[in-house]
Amino acid sequence: MELTLLGTGAPEGLPRPSCPCAVCASARGPWARAATALLADDALLLDLTPGAVFAAARAGRSLGAVRQVLLTHPHDGPAVELPAALPPAGRVPDGQVLTLISGHRVRAVAMDAPGTGYEVTSPEGERLLYLPPGAAPAGLPERVERPLVMVVCDVVGRPDAVARLRAAGAVGPTTEVIAVHLDHDAPPGPALERRLAAAGARAVPDGTTLVVGEYHAVPDVPRRVLVTGGARSGKSVEAEQRLETFPEVVYVATGGRRDGDPEWAARIGLHRERRPGAWRTEETCELAELLRADGPPLLIDCLSLWLTDAMDRVGAWEDERWHDGGGEAALRERVAELVAAVRGTRRPVVLVTNEVGSGVVPATSAGRRFRDELGRLNAAVAAECEQVLLVVAGQVLVLRG
Repeated sequence: MELTLLGTGAPEGLPRPSCPCAVCASARGPWARAATALLADDALLLDLTPGAVFAAARAGRSLGAVRQVLLTHPHDGPAVELPAALPPAGRVPDGQVLTLISGHRVRAVAMDAPGTGYEVTSPEGERLLYLPPGAAPAGLPERVERPLVMVVCDVVGRPDAVARLRAAGAVGPTTEVIAVHLDHDAPPGPALERRLAAAGARAVPDGTTLVVGEYHAVPDVPRRVLVTGGARSGKSVEAEQRLETFPEVVYVATGGRRDGDPEWAARIGLHRERRPGAWRTEETCELAELLRADGPPLLIDCLSLWLTDAMDRVGAWEDERWHDGGGEAALRERVAELVAAVRGTRRPVVLVTNEVGSGVVPATSAGRRFRDELGRLNAAVAAECEQVLLVVAGQVLVLRG
């Protein structure tokens, strides 16, 4: 089955008309995207958008052989004129199957938002799933018989849709996930590619024709990632986005609780509200034990608070204890255990840490010791990670991978 993406953008397109934001301002040339519409084997058109005939012509296709036009979501803009010779556009009721004269079978899939998803099976048996913008499947079975060959959906706007499909086995290691309905909340250019790759997905330019079932290397998701940056740089958000399409994640909070500190409680509450509800939280600094165990992906936030706890345990803040009381040796041993666990872990892990060596030199020896030890810890952990990211003012710089 050949699938031509006549458009890959949000219903209003990208750039949005009259929008002054930076993403819309830079969405030019290959980064410009018309509203998403899919043409399958020149016989089935999924979503009717303005200029569909011209978009098909630019892609070297024709709509003359289209036998069915199906809509996936309500159209709130101006009426779209139906091109001559196209059959009337319609929608299939949830759960029902439509068989086309071309041999394609289309099953309507219920969504958790207004709209309808369509599972399309080619005459040869390849299966793809196309979801409307801002929606995820509702009422999926606990386990499907076999994974889909391709999923085309709103990966940026609804990453949990991919997570649900993964949990049910509909998205497997070889499933090709294509991001569409891209709006100005998606980062531009290489930043979008990096974010999608973390989800095992990719985006393609408008007019691209894909062969469903043809081998295409699924983006390789790094198993170990270190995200570093300054205070309020956006590093925790970046770390969370890297795992938002996984059905189960263990969020490891190393900060613990601070009774009587409302400001700290507010910080923790903000983090919890931002995380998907299916994630499980563990408040612990026993990271090596978690890394050595099997289980779902880990998000560890953060190493600087883990180091604070480690220095507390060995009395590393006091000069006498540090130099002559075995504090330095004890800390080195604990750090080495953590680094070895990162090296040997079999589960995906994203670690967050702080950059504290680029600012004001601490006034105390204990403060300078913490700065130095965190720098050493960051370097040692980074050496064991396939990807290392630096976040500055919400922008991500790839240092490795």
